[in-house]
Amino acid sequence: MRGRLIVISAPSGAGKTSLVKALLKRDTRLAVSVSHTTRPKRPDEVSGKDYFFVKPATFASMRDAGAFLEYATVFGNAYGTAHEQLDRTLASGRDVVLEIDWQGAAQVRARFPDALSVFVLPPSMEALLERLEVRGQDGAEEIKRRWRQAVDDISHCDEFNYTVVNNDFDAAVSRLAGIIDAERRGEQAQHECVTALVENLLRR
Repeated sequence: MRGRLIVISAPSGAGKTSLVKALLKRDTRLAVSVSHTTRPKRPDEVSGKDYFFVKPATFASMRDAGAFLEYATVFGNAYGTAHEQLDRTLASGRDVVLEIDWQGAAQVRARFPDALSVFVLPPSMEALLERLEVRGQDGAEEIKRRWRQAVDDISHCDEFNYTVVNNDFDAAVSRLAGIIDAERRGEQAQHECVTALVENLLRR
């Protein structure tokens, strides 16, 4: 059987990447799609594992040739999911996690209506700001920009099938795994009531 697409999105700093890595360790039926990006490689990143790092001209050529399932510009850098690797993995029967932003998620849902989509929320805007500062990847101005952008990102969470609040990390991983297991069984996972949290986050 062909695998299924699982889209996981979140505002910057919500812990999406860490959650996906933990999820992959506990579920061997999952694979992650490695995106192409024009942003510079960070010291701890490996090309081909974290991202395929390409020049803007290369990315533009791939985009114009129709190589991407989805693409978007985020914080001035382009990101895209290439068809070739994704189709190969899905054909092998493995479910594929796309770790992309809400813009890319909308493009994927338009082409794959049965894709499972999950939005990861921070427990508060204060916690999100603290996580952005602690991870040490960006300067003060970039952190402020990402924190402000988070409000717009969060406003799209109702476009997703499920939401996961990353307050307790292990609980959030278990919640993600439970959603995927339920969907594989043809069931719908229990929805958490996060309306009040979303309203509070969007007040900022």
